Amino acid sequence: MHMLNLGILAHVDAGKTSLTERLLHSVGVIDEIGSVDDGNTQTDSLALERQRGITIKSAVVSFAVDDVTVNLIDTPGHPDFIAEVERVLSVLDGAVLVISAVEGVQAQTRVLMRTLRRLRIPTLVFVNKIDRGGACCERVLDAVAARLTPAIVPLGEVRAQGTRDARFGLFDEARLGAPLLDLLSEHDDALLAAYVEGRVSYDLIRAALVRQTGQALVHPVFFGSAVTGAGVGELIAGIRELLPRAEADVDGPVSGSVFKVERGPAGEKIAYARMFSGTLRTRDRLPLGDGEEGRVTAISVFDRGAAVREQSVAAGRIGKLWGLADIRIGDTIGVPRKSSAGEHHFSPPTLETVVEPCRPADKGALHGALTQLAEQDPLIDLRQDETRKEISVSLYGEVQKEVIQATLADEFGIDVLFRETTPLCIERPLGSGAAVEFIKKGLNPFLATVGLRVDPAPVGSGVEFRLEVELGAMPYAFFKAVEDTVKETLAQGIHGWQVADCTVTMTHSGYWPRQSHAHQGFDKSMSSTGADFRGLTPLVVMDALRAAGTQVYEPMHRFRLEAPADTLGAVLPVLAKQGAVAGTTELRGASCVLEGRIPVARVHGLERQLPGLTRGEGELECAFDHYAPVLRGAVPDRPRTDLNPLDRKEYLLNVTRRVGA
Repeated sequence: MHMLNLGILAHVDAGKTSLTERLLHSVGVIDEIGSVDDGNTQTDSLALERQRGITIKSAVVSFAVDDVTVNLIDTPGHPDFIAEVERVLSVLDGAVLVISAVEGVQAQTRVLMRTLRRLRIPTLVFVNKIDRGGACCERVLDAVAARLTPAIVPLGEVRAQGTRDARFGLFDEARLGAPLLDLLSEHDDALLAAYVEGRVSYDLIRAALVRQTGQALVHPVFFGSAVTGAGVGELIAGIRELLPRAEADVDGPVSGSVFKVERGPAGEKIAYARMFSGTLRTRDRLPLGDGEEGRVTAISVFDRGAAVREQSVAAGRIGKLWGLADIRIGDTIGVPRKSSAGEHHFSPPTLETVVEPCRPADKGALHGALTQLAEQDPLIDLRQDETRKEISVSLYGEVQKEVIQATLADEFGIDVLFRETTPLCIERPLGSGAAVEFIKKGLNPFLATVGLRVDPAPVGSGVEFRLEVELGAMPYAFFKAVEDTVKETLAQGIHGWQVADCTVTMTHSGYWPRQSHAHQGFDKSMSSTGADFRGLTPLVVMDALRAAGTQVYEPMHRFRLEAPADTLGAVLPVLAKQGAVAGTTELRGASCVLEGRIPVARVHGLERQLPGLTRGEGELECAFDHYAPVLRGAVPDRPRTDLNPLDRKEYLLNVTRRVGA
C-alpha cells in the first residue's frame, strides 16, 4: 500500500472543509456529508470551530483510493492561524489549493501558492463553487495565471456554471494534447525533441504531466463543487495519478517530525508526527532534541477515517504518539532531516497584547492555561513580566485574540480581557560595538571574563554566535553558557524589542579553575561556575549594544485596495494620514486598484474607516511584507520583563535576589 500525505489549503471560506467532507463521502469513509454551517464536519472537531464555522487547528483523516492510502490534512484558511498551516507544510507530499469560482484569487491564496512553489510541494488547483451565482471560471483562470503562476493547465471545462446543474468534464486527448505539449516542453527537452521528430503520443505527454506535476513545475487545474459533488471524482483520480507517493525507507534510521501537539481527556500530551524514515514502535526510547529523551507508550495511525491503535508507525505514515511528556511542536524524532529543519515559511506574528484575568484569583491558573496553549501554538510566545505581574502574547490578528479568549473560557473556565493590541517591533544594530569585563577588575562581581562584539548582519539572517578565542581556553560548558545567555538576552534590546540580524563574537574569555581550601570541598567563592558566565553575559551584551547603537523597526504590511474609482479622492488622504505609501494605481472600468505599504499599527484604523469612504464597496487585502525603520514620532519602547541589564545596579540587585531565592 502506497502512502500520500495531502494538505488541503485555501483562503478562508473558499470551501476547503466542505471539500474534505465531500472527498470522504465519495470514497466511502462517511455516510453523510457534514456541514460547516451546522457544525458537524469530520475535521472541525473543536467546539469553537463548530460554533464559528472556521478551521482553527489542523486535522488528519485517512482514506484509500485503490492502492493509495491518503492522509488528508485539513488546515485553517484564516490568516490569523497561518502558523498552523506552516507546521503542516513540513510533512506534506502534495497539496490541493482550493479557490472559489466566485471570489477568485484572494490575499491568503497568494501567500499559500508562493510558499507551496518555494518549497516545491506538488500542488493541484481546485476551483470550487462552480454552482454558485456569480461563478466565473474564465476570470479565475486569468487571475491564477496573472497573480499566482502561469504554469497552470486546465484539464477540462465547466458547463452551466453559476447554476445547480454545473458540471465539469475532462478534455479529450485532442483538446488537451496541444496545450499540454506547449507548457510541458518548456521543461522537457526530450519531449520537445519528440515533438520535432514527430514521435509525440498522448501517453508520452501524460507521462510528462505526471512527472512535472510531481516536481512542482506545473499545476493541473480541476473545477467542481463540494456541495453538489461535481468534479470531485475527477479530482480524486487526479490526486491518485498526478501527486507523488511518500518516500518510505521503513528499514532506515528512525526519523520524524512533530507538527501538532494536543491534550487528551486526562491532560496527557498527544503528538502528531510524520515519519520520514524507519519504524517507530511502542516502548521505543528516543532522543527528542536538547538532550531530552522520551518513551513511546502508545501509537495510533490513521486508517479509513479513524485513528487506530497499532504497535508501530512506519516511514511515510502519520502517527499519534503518547508518553512523550516533554515533546514540543517542531521537535525531531530520532535522526534530524537535512532539509528545512526549523525553517519558517511565513512571517512571524506582528502584534502583541497583554492578557488579564477578570478575577485576580485566576492569575496563577491563567499562566498555566496559556502555557498549555503555547504548547499547541509556540508562536503565541508568552512573555511574563514579573515586576508588573502581566502576561503578554503574540498575535497575527484580532480573530486569534477572540479565539484565545473563548478557549480560555470554554476549556479552562477563565474569563479574560485584553489590552489594546500593539505592533511587535524589532531592533537591529546600527553599527559594531564591543565590551569586555575581566575577572576581579573594576565592578565585575563574577568569577568570569567575557568579551563580546556585536556586528550587523544581513536582513533575515537571525542571530549568529562566533568565537575569536580558542575553544579549549576554558571548559565547553562555560562557552555554552555564554552562547545561550547571549541569545536569551537579545530577546530584549536597548528599547525592549527582539534584536534581529546580528553576529555576536566572543573576543575574550577567562575563568578560575576548580579550587578549594586545604582539606575542604569545592568552594564557589574560589572557582568559576556556569552561573558566573550566565550572570555576567547580559551586562556585556548590553554594553556592546549601546556602543553599536540600535534602530527600532516596525512591521509593514503590503496592501491591495479595490474601491470605486470615484471614491479615490476620499481614500488617498486617509491612506497618507495612516502612513501608507502608495505603489501602483490601476483603473479597471469603474473600479480602482491601489497597492502599497502600510504600518501594521495603522491597518485596523484603515479597516474601520474604509466602509464609510467607499460606500461599503472597498475591499482591502493585507499581508506582512517587511520591517521598516521608525522614522516619525517617538521611538516606541517595550516594557522589560528581564532583570534589566541596562541598569547595572538594579540588575545586580535582581540577580542577588534571584540567587538568594
